[in-house]
Amino acid sequence: MASETWLIAGLGNPGTRYRHTRHNIGHMVLDELLERINARYTRTKVGAKAVAAQLGPAGPKLVFAISEGYMNRSGKPIRALMDYFSVPTERLVVVHDEVDLDFGRIKLKRGGSEGGHNGLKSITQHLGGEREYLRVRVGVGRPNGPMNTADYVLQNFSAAEQKELPAIISRSADAVELILTEGLTAAQNKIH
Repeated sequence: MASETWLIAGLGNPGTRYRHTRHNIGHMVLDELLERINARYTRTKVGAKAVAAQLGPAGPKLVFAISEGYMNRSGKPIRALMDYFSVPTERLVVVHDEVDLDFGRIKLKRGGSEGGHNGLKSITQHLGGEREYLRVRVGVGRPNGPMNTADYVLQNFSAAEQKELPAIISRSADAVELILTEGLTAAQNKIH
């Protein structure tokens, strides 16, 4: 497993305006992972910030990345990094917000539909329709009342949610590490 390279992509939008929004939970989880290994992003020529690292001395080779563009254009830089580092679709892990899960709930899966998520749609499009990448779905819940879902995910977390957020981010980072070290099924058994 140590010779295989994995790409871990955290979805979100660029800039301070979106930094603490529900849609940026993928960025937040990757920030936590980078803090754990004491690594920092550098800019790439493909429109993403990335860092190559290793999970422990015998662990797999990793590339952590976030797009510098907006969510709906995540696919192009992720695909470019996959090509550059020779990462096959089955070793792509995408961390993203999920409105179809209650706030704080984490689900892991391989493949499936994009469920209306524009970041996932962009990735699938740039992978030529291939959907068999791994997903760490971090629940942000749905809006109460008639609010548009797109507006909801671009809002900051509520004060009550912000109190729970560090634990959720930490558990989501744990989920990524489990996928990388123990595989999807073992990670699902521990996280679900």
